[in-house]
Amino acid sequence: MLRPVELGPNQPKQFYRGGGAITAFRGRPSSDEFRPEDWVASTTPRFGLEPDGLTRLPDGRYLRDAVEEDPEGWLGPAHLRYFGPSTALLVKLLDAGQRLPVHLHPPRSFAYRHLGSRHGKTEAWVVLSTTGAEPSVYLGWSRDVDGDELARWVAEQDAPAMLATMNKLVVRPGDAVLVPAGTAHAIGEGVFSLELQEPTDFSIMLELEGFGFPPGTGDLGLGRDLALSCVQRRAFDEGRLSGLRKSFHPAGRAPSTAQDVLPGAADAYFRAQRAGGGTTGLEPSFAVVVGIAGSGSLYGDDWRLPVGRGVTIAVPWSAGVTGIDGDADLLRCLPPLPSAASTDDPRGS
Repeated sequence: MLRPVELGPNQPKQFYRGGGAITAFRGRPSSDEFRPEDWVASTTPRFGLEPDGLTRLPDGRYLRDAVEEDPEGWLGPAHLRYFGPSTALLVKLLDAGQRLPVHLHPPRSFAYRHLGSRHGKTEAWVVLSTTGAEPSVYLGWSRDVDGDELARWVAEQDAPAMLATMNKLVVRPGDAVLVPAGTAHAIGEGVFSLELQEPTDFSIMLELEGFGFPPGTGDLGLGRDLALSCVQRRAFDEGRLSGLRKSFHPAGRAPSTAQDVLPGAADAYFRAQRAGGGTTGLEPSFAVVVGIAGSGSLYGDDWRLPVGRGVTIAVPWSAGVTGIDGDADLLRCLPPLPSAASTDDPRGS
């Protein structure tokens, strides 16, 4: 039987500023201001920069190698049959010390045809804390956007026009926002979130200026026209936006039974549950557990690990049924169930 492992920070250098909220969350000294992301239990390398982004276990091995050495122990037989020796999940802590550029990620069907991957990059944000008067995210277009108009914005690097045509959503701690692949989006300055993603590092940048990207980059090597073909150009109306949002109240006591924190449409890509002390009977699964408040223990039949704010743990399937005690408030990040993932399987499209 494999046992859960507490993980330290894994913060690859990035092109934008942030990271102070991560070090405060983890209770560690401040680090380089260009390390705004903590890739937690990552078996996904940065695009074109492997092994950057991969998580190392306390014994020095990459988590990816450990999973490949014992895939059934880490992932379980049902997961292994459908996904192979992949965790099918990428989790990050993300601290936007400045507004991120307008960008998007390709859907599964596009990634399968053009990037040789069965995973695209749908993602979700669970807001942990915010600063500033109006902490916001930008999600999709507020009106339909013509293809020529989009191409002109990108060619002229007209970020003000892009942002003015996007849905600006003010967020607070406890808000969850699902970002379907193909959706133009950006995170505003002062938003610190837990981010769940499909296990790729595929990004198509619509906004390049001011972020250090050379002209002609940000298209995954596909060419600008092909890359822009996967942009969702239809407007998100209020009904669609409502279906992509969900909230919980982090100031209240954590529930003693696991509660889903993401919109139901996320189930085909990943799952996230909030659970607190008194929770028992959490089913065996590969999981990434993040402590968001309180303190206590995560435990199984013959193991126990302390948990609290800023603690991150990789839990293998073979650790068995788990429970939580004390007043710990945890977010438990999970891969999709095969039955849900199969509804958007590119191999059948």
